[in-house]
Amino acid sequence: MALRPPNSTADIATVARTVALLVAVTFIAACATRQSAPVEDRVARPPPTIAQPEPAPPPPLPAAEPDWRPRTYTVKAGDTLQKIALDHGLDYRELTVWNNLDNPNLILVGQTLRLTSPSEAAPTTGASGVTTAPLRAPSAVAEARPAPPVAAVRPGDNVKSQPKALKEPYSERAVREVTLAATAPASVPAAAAPSEPPASGPTAAPRESKPDAPRPGVTDSADSDRLDWAWPVKGKLVGTFSETANLKGIDIAGKAGEPVLASAPGRVVYAGTGLRGYGKLIIIKHNNTYLSAYAHNREIVVKEGQQVGKGQKIAEMGNTDADQVKLHFEIRRLGRPMDPVRYLPPA
Repeated sequence: MALRPPNSTADIATVARTVALLVAVTFIAACATRQSAPVEDRVARPPPTIAQPEPAPPPPLPAAEPDWRPRTYTVKAGDTLQKIALDHGLDYRELTVWNNLDNPNLILVGQTLRLTSPSEAAPTTGASGVTTAPLRAPSAVAEARPAPPVAAVRPGDNVKSQPKALKEPYSERAVREVTLAATAPASVPAAAAPSEPPASGPTAAPRESKPDAPRPGVTDSADSDRLDWAWPVKGKLVGTFSETANLKGIDIAGKAGEPVLASAPGRVVYAGTGLRGYGKLIIIKHNNTYLSAYAHNREIVVKEGQQVGKGQKIAEMGNTDADQVKLHFEIRRLGRPMDPVRYLPPA
């Protein structure tokens, strides 16, 4: 049957609806395949955290150790009372009192010196098994600065037996100390030193003595290693500590006259020029464990027996007994030299 072209209004309307339907289907299909626009998140976010490197931990401090120091010491050639005190972490004025020395600048080779107070009780062992020793009470001594010490003399040397008396300037403190010393009970006498042989007789060979037993117990208190140390001066490090090379401290370069500061609080136990190789020297005792030493100063501005605080000016930098302007600085633990860099904060 042959098709006839649409010629009626009904046929035209049917074709129009069919075309419209096809267009609608095509549009819907196109919308279904279109990708949706991305949704932007406008919520504020914190910036990314960058991990900071942790600072390097400070080097560990030496652990508590038994007190190695003997109770007595036999004087050797070249010794001075100040050197013996420094090497054993003591105050030379305490040694003077403990050994009943009339002149701290005159000691004899072979003489036996006690390194503990006559009144110091024997160490006791507590319930925990740790041996402890009582603290030594400070001695009442005059603050007059003695003359520069002399090296130990040998028995038979022609020396004066009666040294010149030291005169102390008048002050209320001096009167008070003399009064206390006069009214204080007598202490146990120190062990007598060996008598000096006649100068005309033959010199006896030095007798061989057994080494003294070390003091028992641990002397470190709970806060001995917690001293808040500070650099005594600011400058270039020109000398480092070395046990093998016998370098007992560090050397810090600087300019003449720059202030030298106390590295930690304590009491000045020496101020003078009595130790060879140190020039004008200051020694500060911080507690029963630690001393610090400051050498080659141009000027000393503190006195023996004076209490000083951390950061207080104690001297001016110089080059006494040195080849350049520098500070030689030592930290001694129980008299033994330690590396100061292990105690000082990072430069």
